[in-house]
Amino acid sequence: MRVATVKRETAETQIELTLNLDGAGNSIIHTGVGFLDHMLTLFARHAGYDLNVTCVGDTQVDDHHSVEDVGIALGQAFYQAVGDKAGIYRYGDIILPMDEALILCAIDISGRGCLRYNADYPSEKIGTFDTELVKEFFLGFVRKAEITLHILELDGENSHHIAEGIFKAFGHALSKATAKDAANEGKVLSTKGVL
Repeated sequence: MRVATVKRETAETQIELTLNLDGAGNSIIHTGVGFLDHMLTLFARHAGYDLNVTCVGDTQVDDHHSVEDVGIALGQAFYQAVGDKAGIYRYGDIILPMDEALILCAIDISGRGCLRYNADYPSEKIGTFDTELVKEFFLGFVRKAEITLHILELDGENSHHIAEGIFKAFGHALSKATAKDAANEGKVLSTKGVL
């Protein structure tokens, strides 16, 4: 089982997170940020990962620290759970429709943290959630997960649909990249021999 638990404590947040890459899409999410809870629940279900997250953060300031730090903790857990990356497909991608929104997501579990993110939200907020925090979440994730992640909004008019499409696409693409590849069992898909 590819499972990892991370505890992250700072002056701004206290987080406990468990990720199981060989799960069934079950999740228990309590971050203190309602919209992030919704997005992480979608992510876990569409990735087929089990994900438990609790976060106590300084949301009386705003949601920034909680969102970014949960991204960091998830990236740390992913890095641990995926291990030496032997026997996985490494690459995953999808073009995912969410009503009028259309999202391209492509992933390389490369050992190099890189985010290319291009999404244009019609509104600055979804409820009380700042749409700019979606990018902050993924920046935190890729830096600790050491993956290359491309997210591109191809179309969209509704901010909620765009964000939801992004998290669903991220789940599907990451699931494809971490799937076990019988043709490369025990081997890393790289001429270097390591990722």
